[in-house]
Amino acid sequence: MRYVDYVKDQIPCILTHIISMLGCLAFLSAARVNNGIIEILIAVWFLVAFVYLNTRYFFRNRYFKRLLSMLDHLDQKYLLSEVMDCPARADDQIYYAILKASNKSMLERVSQSGREKKEYREYIEQWIHDIKTPIAAMQLIYENNKSGLTKKLLIELEKIRNYTEQALYYARSDTVEKDYLVKEIVLSDAIHKAIAENKQLLLQSHAAVQMENCERIVYTDEKWISFIISQIISNAVKYSEEVPSLSFQAYSERSRVTLCIQDNGIGISESDLPRIFDKGFTGKNGRDSQNSTGIGLYLCKRLCEKLGIGITVTSKCGQGTSVGLDFPKGDFFEVRE
Repeated sequence: MRYVDYVKDQIPCILTHIISMLGCLAFLSAARVNNGIIEILIAVWFLVAFVYLNTRYFFRNRYFKRLLSMLDHLDQKYLLSEVMDCPARADDQIYYAILKASNKSMLERVSQSGREKKEYREYIEQWIHDIKTPIAAMQLIYENNKSGLTKKLLIELEKIRNYTEQALYYARSDTVEKDYLVKEIVLSDAIHKAIAENKQLLLQSHAAVQMENCERIVYTDEKWISFIISQIISNAVKYSEEVPSLSFQAYSERSRVTLCIQDNGIGISESDLPRIFDKGFTGKNGRDSQNSTGIGLYLCKRLCEKLGIGITVTSKCGQGTSVGLDFPKGDFFEVRE
């Protein structure tokens, strides 16, 4: 609280003092009181008023500074009334009561919103698990009735499965730590799993896949990293104007193991690169493609941050895209909440 603002708020009080002082001065003059005594009384009055206003400013300013400091140290700002002491002043107690009532309503709304979000996430997860049953049944029907038509249907079925997996991981992206198992894995195993999940897509596009030095050992969750690699593979095939070519290469540095995934696709414009991890951002390539959702790379970035994996993308229009996944070395690291 600035002193100037405080003085402006006290103008009615100051004017009251001045008017009272002038009235007292007129009364004393009419009573023929000695001028020296009048001057002393005026000086004492000014001194008392000055000391009162400044002392009051000091204590009020200190009180509000303490509240602001308390607010700065709170992660949830709306909990201020739960940690502050009940004020001594009557007018402050009214504001305190209003703040408590307002925050109580806010806490109830936050709790309700949290419950609804949890119920919705659980419903989505259950729906995805349920939809996997008919998908698996349709895949079995294909295996028993192979033909040109069923092969085309299987490709579309794989797309459906990929979209349901994407929805499942999106729903779980806020609670990675509840479904996370750090263990020693070989990068090539995770890559092979991701390739198998996109088998029909790769076969349809006649994609060429190369792997080099991918027998590196990293510590992460195999299921989640396979999903991330799968999203990168899907994007590489989707944004390719010729026969797709995918190259997987891993190399080790002092503090990390890096997996580099290179494709020969149409690339990403320089103006779009800074925003490719934004939710829903599709960029120039997305506007040219009707199937782009802007969710895949957003999910990859979000999951990598949760799992402590670095992700970088370099690209030029017409020269393909390179995605780097940086795994920290060591046998343990904390999942980031």
